[in-house]
Amino acid sequence: MPDRGRESLVAAASRGRILVSDGAWGTMLFRKGMARDYCPELWCAERPEEVRGIAASYLAAGADLVGTNSFGGTRIRLARRGLEARARELNEAAARLSREAVDRLGSAGEGKWVLGSMGPTGLRLATGEVGAEEMRAAFSEQAEALAKGGADALCVETMMDAEEAAIAVRAAKEASGLEVICTFTFDKTREGLYRTMTGLSPEAAAVAALDAGADIVGANCGEGFADMIEVLRAMRPAARGAPIMAQPNAGLPRTEGSSLVYPEGPDCAAALAPALLEAGASILGGCCGTTPEHIAAIRRAVDLRR
Repeated sequence: MPDRGRESLVAAASRGRILVSDGAWGTMLFRKGMARDYCPELWCAERPEEVRGIAASYLAAGADLVGTNSFGGTRIRLARRGLEARARELNEAAARLSREAVDRLGSAGEGKWVLGSMGPTGLRLATGEVGAEEMRAAFSEQAEALAKGGADALCVETMMDAEEAAIAVRAAKEASGLEVICTFTFDKTREGLYRTMTGLSPEAAAVAALDAGADIVGANCGEGFADMIEVLRAMRPAARGAPIMAQPNAGLPRTEGSSLVYPEGPDCAAALAPALLEAGASILGGCCGTTPEHIAAIRRAVDLRR
């Protein structure tokens, strides 16, 4: 594993440290004026100060872990915009900008980590839209670039399919040598169960990720902070003692004019943080709709438990 001069995430969690991660990147990019139909990763090249500023804002709010603007950075996903040839460049830039935000903290950044974000390709293996080898190569390329840019660990996130998640985890570990987190997204069924779009339960998702070699498992996105508690309770027995990461949405959004409005504010995040930790979270942050204000509220709630 590359030596970044930092304690590993698993080691930190194993000694009982509760880590706070960042919140939404897309929400913050839109706040800064990015058009909804624009390629977020392209801002790493075109608007680097804005991207670095998002990482800095989450660090200032108290995040221990900060992600990268590379969620859709596989060449498969970038190909939809004719940007597949720039996959390495954009992913390396994404990691470098978050790395710079941490490094600018000086000694205060020594206990912080950069997580290279790796989202799904958007294509389905089951229907033949993409082959396993093409998918593996795309995730490998992304992982290599994120590691080169300065990521301390990689986060394979918002997964819905066990096979894609396993391919991504294996590719990330083999290409980078870094610790790999794997999180899935779940919605509540009519029967009151939590499942991914392909029908995976939290238990089955955790097993699939761990069998592929993930160091940390968890859930992100979803329907909100309260629902995430139930997801973690279901996942925890299958996690084999591995640390669990939770990054819930700020509730389900509603449309107001041209904007999406999320109902769960920082107070909700702070109020439910203890229950999320009790349910098994070792790493707690946010996903869609969450902001530095949410992360600051979670930070305060975590600190009160010490």
